[in-house]
Amino acid sequence: MPVLADAADVLSDQLRLHLERLSVVLTPHAHELDGQFRSRLRKTRFDARQIKALCDITPGAAARILVAGGVPHDFFELVEYSGRRLAKLNVPPASVLHALREYDRVLDPILVLSYPDEYKNLRWARQQLQFCIILTLNNAYYQVREAETQAFYELFRAELQAAELDDLLRRSLETLRKFCHAEDGRMLLFDAEQPPAPRLLSRLAKPQLVPRGKPADALILDPQLRTRYPWFWSVPLAEDGRVAGVLQLAFASEYPWLPRELELLDAAAERCLRVAERTRLLEDLARRERQVRQLSEHMMQIEEEERRRISRELHDEAGQSLLCIRLKLELLGKTAPEAMRAPLEETRRLTEHSITEIRRIIGALSPAVLEQLGLAAALRQLATRFRDVYSGQVRLQLPRRLGTVPREIEIAAFRLVQECFHNIAKHSQASLVNLSLHSSDGLLRLNVVDNGVGFEVKAALEKQSSFGLAGMRERVALLGGKLEITSRPKRGARISVELPVAKATQKGSVARAQIEHGQDSSLSHG
Repeated sequence: MPVLADAADVLSDQLRLHLERLSVVLTPHAHELDGQFRSRLRKTRFDARQIKALCDITPGAAARILVAGGVPHDFFELVEYSGRRLAKLNVPPASVLHALREYDRVLDPILVLSYPDEYKNLRWARQQLQFCIILTLNNAYYQVREAETQAFYELFRAELQAAELDDLLRRSLETLRKFCHAEDGRMLLFDAEQPPAPRLLSRLAKPQLVPRGKPADALILDPQLRTRYPWFWSVPLAEDGRVAGVLQLAFASEYPWLPRELELLDAAAERCLRVAERTRLLEDLARRERQVRQLSEHMMQIEEEERRRISRELHDEAGQSLLCIRLKLELLGKTAPEAMRAPLEETRRLTEHSITEIRRIIGALSPAVLEQLGLAAALRQLATRFRDVYSGQVRLQLPRRLGTVPREIEIAAFRLVQECFHNIAKHSQASLVNLSLHSSDGLLRLNVVDNGVGFEVKAALEKQSSFGLAGMRERVALLGGKLEITSRPKRGARISVELPVAKATQKGSVARAQIEHGQDSSLSHG
C-alpha cells in the first residue's frame, strides 16, 4: 500500500544498516523485553488482544522479522494490520503512543548498559523506526474511521434512494456485509402479528457469535446460510428493548468481531430499524392514500351515475307529468267558465315555470349536450345559463376543433367550470368573467378569470367548512393534473387547470372522438 511504501522509503541505506544492527542487538534480549513490556501493559489494564497488537508494533517485533530474513515492508504491513485491530479494539491513539514510550523505557537501560559505544546510533535508528511506525499507525486508524464513515454514508444514501422497504433492507444489508467482510447475510423484520416464538425471540435479543451446528440450527433463521457457512454474527434490530428484527452475517471461516465493529453494527442496526419502520409507515400511508384516491374516484363515478339517474327520473317521471298537467290545464282553460280561466292560467304559468326549472336542474345534473356534442358545446350552454342568472359579462374562448378528449376529462372540466361559475355568482361580485379552453401537447388547459373582489388563497383552502376549492383540487389530482389558484383581495381570481388528456384513464367508459364544428365564440353579454 502507498503508506507502507512511504514508510519504507524513509529508511535510508544508512538507517537500514543501523536497523539491522539494532535487530541483532535486540534478539538476545527479546524474551526479557517482551515480558517486561507485557507486564507494564497489564498494569495499565490492556486486555490480551490489545497487548498482542501492541507487541506487534514495537522495535522488538521489527527485529524478529528482520533477523528471520524479512524486509522492512513486512514489518510495516504487520504494523498496519495491528493498527487497524487497535482502532477496532477501541484503543485511543494517545494510549498507543504511551505504550510505545513504555517500551522505550524498558529498552533504554539494556542498550545503555550492554552497548554504550553504539547507544547513540542505536537510539537514532530506534527513533527513526518509531517515526515510521507512527506514520503507518495513523494511516491504519484513518482506514478504520474512513470505512466506518463510508458505511454510514451508504446507509444514509440507502435511506434516500430506496424505492421501497425491501429495497432499503437489501441496500442496508449489502453495506454492512461489505463493511464486515462477510460472505453473505440476511436482514429480517419480524411480522408484528406473527413474531417468532418468545423463547427464540429472547435468544435473538442480544448480539452473539454463532458457530455452525446446533447453535446455528436454533438461531440462524435462513436455512441456506446454516448449511453453507461455518460462522455467523447475529445482531438484533432492537429499540427500547423491543426486538423487531435481526441482522445475520455469514463468514467462510471463524471470525470473531472486535468491539468497534460490534458498536457500529449495534448503531447501524438501530438506525436501520428506525428507517425501516418509518419506510413501512410511509408505505402504509401511501397505500392508504391510494385507497382513499381510488375510493374518491369511485365515489365521483357513482356521483356522476347518480346524477344521470336522477336527471333521467326527473325527465321521465316529474317532467312528463308536469307536461301532461300543463296540457290538461290548457284544455281546461279553453272549456272552463270565465271565472275559472284566470286561476287556471296562473296555475299553467306556474307549471310552465316548474318545467323550466326541472330542465335547468336536469341540465346541471347531467347535461345531455356534453354526451351528445362534447365539452365545448356543453361549456357554451353552461355559460348561456350562467348569464341568465348573473348580470356580469362573460367571454368565451373555445377552439373550433378540440380533438379527442376522454369522457372522464370532459366531465371533470365541465364540473370545474360549473364550480367556478357557482363561486363567482356567490362570492366574487365580478363584472367580467373570461373562460378559455384549448388542448395541446397532450394537455387540456382550462382558465377561468374574473375581476371580482378576490380572496386569500391559503385561508380559503384551509377553511374547514368550505369544500368547493378543496373538491376542485381533489378532482384534478385524481386525474393527475395541476390546479393553480391565483387571487388577491380586490384583484380578482384566476383558476388554471391542466389535465393530461394523453394519459387519462378511461375506467368503465368508451373513448370517444368528437370533432367540434361551429362558430368560434367570443360572446359577451351585459
